[in-house]
Amino acid sequence: MQKIGLLVFVMFWSLSAFAQDISGIWTGKLQVQETSLRLVFTISKTDSGYSSTMDSPDQGAKGIPVTSTSFENSILKLEISNAGITYEGTLSESNTFVGSFKQGGQSFPMVLTFGEEEKVPRPQEPSKPYPYHSEEVKFKNEAVAIELAGTLTLPQRRGNFPVVVLISGSGPQNRDEELAGHKPFLVLADFLTRNGIAVLRFDDRGVGESTGDFGEATTQDFAADVQAAIDYLQQRPEINTSKIGLIGHSEGGIVAPIVASTNPDVAFMVLMAGSSLRGDQLLLLQKAKIERQMGISDPLIEVNQGIFDGAYKLILDRSIAQSDLKEKLSDYFTSKYGPALPANQKAALVGQLSSPWMIEFVRLDPADYLSKVNCPVLAINGSKDIQVPSDENLGRIKAVFEESDNSEVSIKELAGLNHLFQECETGATSEYSTIEQTISPIALNEILDWVKVQVK
Repeated sequence: MQKIGLLVFVMFWSLSAFAQDISGIWTGKLQVQETSLRLVFTISKTDSGYSSTMDSPDQGAKGIPVTSTSFENSILKLEISNAGITYEGTLSESNTFVGSFKQGGQSFPMVLTFGEEEKVPRPQEPSKPYPYHSEEVKFKNEAVAIELAGTLTLPQRRGNFPVVVLISGSGPQNRDEELAGHKPFLVLADFLTRNGIAVLRFDDRGVGESTGDFGEATTQDFAADVQAAIDYLQQRPEINTSKIGLIGHSEGGIVAPIVASTNPDVAFMVLMAGSSLRGDQLLLLQKAKIERQMGISDPLIEVNQGIFDGAYKLILDRSIAQSDLKEKLSDYFTSKYGPALPANQKAALVGQLSSPWMIEFVRLDPADYLSKVNCPVLAINGSKDIQVPSDENLGRIKAVFEESDNSEVSIKELAGLNHLFQECETGATSEYSTIEQTISPIALNEILDWVKVQVK
């Protein structure tokens, strides 16, 4: 789940210059323990100096505003104030900036080079013309008066086809679930449609061509948007309304059971790395896995676990009014970190933890909804997934369904695959963008074979 990521202690920043005009694209790498994170800074000249934005291809982040950008006497200074990040680098004779990235009292060397990195090929991405019908569509979530935009692909222009709705993971996602230089939902939709399954994928509310406010949306709101997608499909003559399925990735694998638990029109459901743990438990597990892979010592990981567990307990305490939660969290982190946590960094952390999405996510237990799902279910995870670890999540999904009346459940761990279902070495998030493969054929065929059985 990209939004959950490394929270506050691993972020990035950077810039560079060429001659006396540093406008353009600058790239660098932030090395944190064993993890390498690429950064791309786009610098533009303004009437008063410079402005810039930052992309983090390895974490799927684009267009992050840089608070201040200055270039004087061959020295570049950058600041992202709400994350407590600064970068200062000196323009060298080789037209690179040599400097340091700082955050939370830690400093890391970083060199910025002018120009974009050579793009990694994406051989699975389809090119037009497609051998099927592709249509741009719009539909409404009437309850909140927003319009959602997406793409409906049909094996042929006319017919009566089974269909799946693709549900993206956390963070603002477009219809292709574009992240780390990949377009997983474009590849998945193309594969399924070529094999006789219609697919609807759409931009999250407030993203791309969809209206609404993503920043105020919660997991339950995303479930309402998926229900609107189902309502739309039921009006399309090309769709077999008795064979409407859901495929949810990551947070989408939580959204799907929310919808299916109350909607008998959902004929089947695929969970791709969908969590079965309550939000706080998943976040702590994910944090430990990522920190361990970064080379952080076990004693420090334990300390971090204790601190964030305490923060999540405040969020879980429903007796604390939401209006008071920010102050409670701020006081809590002050008691734990003192002056070692700068005020602006603490404000960013508290703001993230007290957002509507995070509050609901921490409190939400997917098992409450999984236990009420009666349709056939396929749950798959990659064995090297460190964002939604396979053993813990698949194990609980199995336990939930063993106690329910639903016996049409298939649970599989796919060896060697990461959170994006790529064949990988370590499963680290930093690998995502460097792997040419978008989704392993192992996962694609596992999904297709199972869906074909459901739609016969």
